[in-house]
Amino acid sequence: MNKPTKAADMKPANISAEEWQARVDLAAVYRLVDLYGWDDVIYNHASMRVPGEPRMFLIKQHELMYTEVTASNLVKVSMDADLDEKSGVNRPGFTLHSGVLRARPDVNCALHMHTETGMAFAALKCGLKMYSQPAVRFYNRIGYHPYEGLTEDLGERDRIAKNLGEAKALILQNHGFLTVGQTARDAFILMEHLAEAAEVQMTLQASGQELIEIPPAVCEKTAAQFEAHDRGRGQADWPAYLRMLDKEDPSYRN
Repeated sequence: MNKPTKAADMKPANISAEEWQARVDLAAVYRLVDLYGWDDVIYNHASMRVPGEPRMFLIKQHELMYTEVTASNLVKVSMDADLDEKSGVNRPGFTLHSGVLRARPDVNCALHMHTETGMAFAALKCGLKMYSQPAVRFYNRIGYHPYEGLTEDLGERDRIAKNLGEAKALILQNHGFLTVGQTARDAFILMEHLAEAAEVQMTLQASGQELIEIPPAVCEKTAAQFEAHDRGRGQADWPAYLRMLDKEDPSYRN
């Protein structure tokens, strides 16, 4: 396969370099979700705040599969609008992502998914237990939102935002997962770890054996270590994920 064209080389003249990079990163998230088997045909979503336009965000066109998402075909919408499929975006996706980005100016990217394991885990009354290192990343940093049906009512946005609070992730009970971050990398990595933590917990609980839970002091120490890692050397992994995508199909950069 030929070496992929740099993102800047593909940028249309009417889009800033910063927005184009955000588009490439968000398109990469969609392709990674597909690569990891988390996609659901055209449903579920990732979103990205537009650099320099804090009340606008990017999301995929409703009818596109994740493998069809590219930097150029992402839709730019206002988080202050009232949109549905007539505007080319999924109503529940718009509702959820606009609500999160409106409430959290520190968040630039959000990722929502509901795999079968995720939906099963989201119905556990006990919530996330500190049984594994991936789980510890979310110690005192995860919220829970009760199921209200399809996320179509704009009034639910405030309740979602309240239950997310300042957390990094939200378990939408009986529904699925949401992770948020300053970058596309942050939201994706958090989802990868949350999915791992859920699978480990489900496996352990199914064993019927007595389980070891990590002590609170160790959990807080480790969660803080993860945060420091994410602010520094942890960012080195995103280019590796992009190289992995480029080997599969670099068209997300178009």
